[in-house]
Amino acid sequence: MTTLAGVHAALPPHRYSQAELTSTFTDMCLGRDGNQALVARLHANAKVSSRHLVLPLERYATLTGFKESNDLFIAHAVQLGAEALSGALDRAGIGAAEVDVVFSTTVTGIAVPSIEARIAQIVGLRPDVKRVPLFGLGCVAGAAGIARLHDYLIGHPNDVGALISVELCSLTVQRDDRSVANLVASGLFGDGAGAVVGVGANRPEPGPRVIDSRSRLYPDTERALGMDAVAGGLKIVLEAQVPTLVKQHVGADVRSLLAEHSLQADDVVGWVAHPGGPKVIEVIEAELGLSGDPLELTWRSLDRVGNLSSSSVLHILRDTLDERTLAPGAPGMMMAVGPGFCSELVLLEW
Repeated sequence: MTTLAGVHAALPPHRYSQAELTSTFTDMCLGRDGNQALVARLHANAKVSSRHLVLPLERYATLTGFKESNDLFIAHAVQLGAEALSGALDRAGIGAAEVDVVFSTTVTGIAVPSIEARIAQIVGLRPDVKRVPLFGLGCVAGAAGIARLHDYLIGHPNDVGALISVELCSLTVQRDDRSVANLVASGLFGDGAGAVVGVGANRPEPGPRVIDSRSRLYPDTERALGMDAVAGGLKIVLEAQVPTLVKQHVGADVRSLLAEHSLQADDVVGWVAHPGGPKVIEVIEAELGLSGDPLELTWRSLDRVGNLSSSSVLHILRDTLDERTLAPGAPGMMMAVGPGFCSELVLLEW
């Protein structure tokens, strides 16, 4: 089994209330004479009270195009990703030179060489570290990255691996774009990073263990969620059918994975669910019959920092480790959905 020995979350320094963001992004997307009431309603429906941005708020209106946004993405993603990885290594008590493989994921910018290559020297990774950049997975990539790290460590039980997620969603908001998807995204997504350090079975360390994972790709749903490359950069694709797809598929997939390990949803005491949006969270709660408030940390993360795409589940995993006392052997479930349309489930054991 893979042990998640260290998890750290990082946020950029610029934090704004939803009201401030609504005003700025309304002007940016609709102009001064835009329908403020429409955007305010969409932003209120996101149930987000504040978010962190990588740039000062007034800077976004001055961005000139994709090149400038992407150059800013690279500079800030490297800084924030290095902070996240260094923090995860510190929490694990593992030196950077011990890392044998590093995965990285993002969907909000393009970098060649990729982000983990640029971070390696800053943090002190070895020159022979194996690199696995993941691109295009979007919101699902925090869970998928842990699953792929686990797959690697099963075959390399003496190794140390790391996952870095950096998502600077604010740099993808399109100016002068009146589409509902862009307006919703401007009220839902925030900026952040997270990192996880995992160790193989032959390196005993404290932390939750990965027991199993499941990947699901749902046919004929490619346009439900994703990004389009346009002149202004990476433009969000976000269709209203996403909660319906979650309702149709994810509950059954979760129950099936749990059943393979003689578990039911009621047995899970640690839920680490991606905050895809209020409707998605509500569907998950309803479909799994969750009583009480087991997704409280997911709701709180959505409220305080918004949807951080792939980084969100890593923030929620960090919060779970810091704020919940779970008995040894207690089952947990990490879950996320993303472009494809797809889902990724990771069965954990504390």
